Amino acid sequence: MIVLDASTLVGAAIRRGSVPDRAMRHAFATDRVAVSIDVVAELIDVLHRPRLARFVDPVFRDDVLSLVDTEGVVFTPTERVTDCRDPKDNLYLELALASGAGMIVSSDADLLVLHPWRGVRILRPAEYLAVGPHA
Repeated sequence: MIVLDASTLVGAAIRRGSVPDRAMRHAFATDRVAVSIDVVAELIDVLHRPRLARFVDPVFRDDVLSLVDTEGVVFTPTERVTDCRDPKDNLYLELALASGAGMIVSSDADLLVLHPWRGVRILRPAEYLAVGPHA
């Protein structure tokens, strides 16, 4: 099980073939990707922000959202954590706990600084592609 954060998914929506896009597609093809209602809500919010809209191709955005919706495995976190210096990013840690994920793929410095967190690896998309889904 793996968690992809908004930075990875937004990166995939900005440019097809980018490292975040390849990491996202690799994760969905080779592993199970955990999602939660809160994660999907944040992703939708970020992808529709006016200042980001000019960078996001609507076709790529819809492709990412469709993949998350149809292929993501939904979990409902029950344990709250406050370990991240950016409180908004705790939702990814909570999802990792709820799903038993062994890895979070992120470009967010607030999450990356926690690596490893409670046995969960937190890797950049390029690092994830280099080690593979189960390493």
